[in-house]
Amino acid sequence: MRLSFFDRRVLSHFDFLLILLLLPIVGLSFFLVSEISTMLALKQLAYVTVAIVCFIVVFFFPLRKYIWLIPFFYWINILLLIAVKLFGVTKLGAKRWLEIPFLELTIQPSELMKPAFILMLGYIIARRPPSKDGYEWIEFFKISFYILLPFFLIASEPDLGTATIILLVGGGVLLSVGIKRKIWVTLLSLFLLSSTIIYDNLHDYQKKRISDFLAEKPSYHVQQSIIAIGSGGFFGKDKEDSTQTQLKFLPISSSDFIFAYLVERFGFFGALIVILLYASLILNLLSLTQKVKKDYQVSVVIVAVAILLFLYMSINISMTIGLAPVVGVPLPLFSHGGSSFITFIVLFAIIENLLVSRFKHIYDFDIKI
Repeated sequence: MRLSFFDRRVLSHFDFLLILLLLPIVGLSFFLVSEISTMLALKQLAYVTVAIVCFIVVFFFPLRKYIWLIPFFYWINILLLIAVKLFGVTKLGAKRWLEIPFLELTIQPSELMKPAFILMLGYIIARRPPSKDGYEWIEFFKISFYILLPFFLIASEPDLGTATIILLVGGGVLLSVGIKRKIWVTLLSLFLLSSTIIYDNLHDYQKKRISDFLAEKPSYHVQQSIIAIGSGGFFGKDKEDSTQTQLKFLPISSSDFIFAYLVERFGFFGALIVILLYASLILNLLSLTQKVKKDYQVSVVIVAVAILLFLYMSINISMTIGLAPVVGVPLPLFSHGGSSFITFIVLFAIIENLLVSRFKHIYDFDIKI
């Protein structure tokens, strides 16, 4: 018999809580962006529309039936990253984009790499699951190759922030599935010993970000962000009284520093609510792994997305309050912009797709779309 994705048996495995947690985050983001700029709000609405379409397309795609396509998807994105080195478009001193011929549009392959990278990790680990004691050196090196390749390509653009996040997600996934302790001790020792060499090879602007972070007085951006956060108090201010944002003292208030505007507008209480929403979203994702322990394809993807979400959230918030260097890491699903927002929505669609189709073998059916 045939089973549609609208069949009740399939929808019973759909995680509706994930969607319910996303709605207030996206809704509050749109509200704040619309207060900053009507034009930006219209763009954000367009991004949300595109993201919804992408979610539907990815959710209904029979991913498990075509799971063998994942390596092709990964290597196509590797080729796109190589193409950036050869034909990329330079903006603000970094070559991170590819121009689409005849359309006068650009794409950022490092964003496309994230779902390809996460799916590839699940694909490899599902086919080479760890032993009870964890991976040994040989398997560790094999999997690390697929982590380090996009890391070096993205870092050379240069985009050290995104590259580091890719590396941390890969490391977090390996830690979650199991790696021999001696491997982690060796890697940590090598990193500490080579830290000065790594610093010496950074670009000048990257070194400046670190020196600004370590300086006694924070940079102008962070100073204005801290002022906005401090002026919000417990319950925040009215729009007209949010002078840091409305008088343009707070830079990039709709994207990188939107958390500062959130606190200026809704105070400590509003910030706490948003952080709790993120925490609930991450904990909900991690709770799903308990249902799919033996299915590495699903569990690895879920853990990777949870780590990615946590890294983006913690780095962005830490950056705005002066506890981390200023890097171009947006607040996930909250900062104005299309690339990161659509990427996360696609990742959630992949999770929902894998969740609802994980009992496919129980029924004698082909997924109908």
